[in-house]
Amino acid sequence: MPSPASFALFLAAAVPLILAPGPDTLYVLSRAVGQGRRYGVLSAFGVGTGLWVHITAAAVGLSALLRASALAFTVVRYAGAAYLVYLGIQALRSRDALHAQGARSAAPPLRIFAQAMATNVLNPKVALFFLAFLPQFVDPARGSVPLQIVQFGATYDVFGIAWLLAVAAASGTLGTLMLRKPRVARAQRWVTGGVMLALGLRLAVPDQR
Repeated sequence: MPSPASFALFLAAAVPLILAPGPDTLYVLSRAVGQGRRYGVLSAFGVGTGLWVHITAAAVGLSALLRASALAFTVVRYAGAAYLVYLGIQALRSRDALHAQGARSAAPPLRIFAQAMATNVLNPKVALFFLAFLPQFVDPARGSVPLQIVQFGATYDVFGIAWLLAVAAASGTLGTLMLRKPRVARAQRWVTGGVMLALGLRLAVPDQR
């Protein structure tokens, strides 16, 4: 089981990343704005369901890696930290405006759900992010690695779905803020980049593990 300190650190890192208007947020927003809140809600649950594919893959893969070699697990964790630093730098350097384009044609609810799920499952960046992000909080000495991964992943998913549902419910106001206000775009870029940089650089501090 993760320690309370590790779990608190996880929440401190995860919540700002969830709230930053990334691809999943913009996808749900575009559905809600273009087709209505119902489709936004369906998309939110589709994205959240798809995330479990990455959570399961991370839990199985990292557990197998730890069984094979503790050193290899450590190398992956540090490589993940480097990747998070890279993502943070990319976020800080980004100058692209946020745009979302939602299809306005009617579609069966199940298809909307499946499409949202597929956008998450088939996104390799999500898989890489989870493989980089979750190991930073796992401590093999605290028990089962897969269980810890699932606990962290489930927590991330619950908070993520809650945020996406809020996005769908408030699509009109959020659409204006996220898509038309440059200050909001700049703020989210600095928050996202800063969190990723801080998380990646944390491993360089002695006695953190």
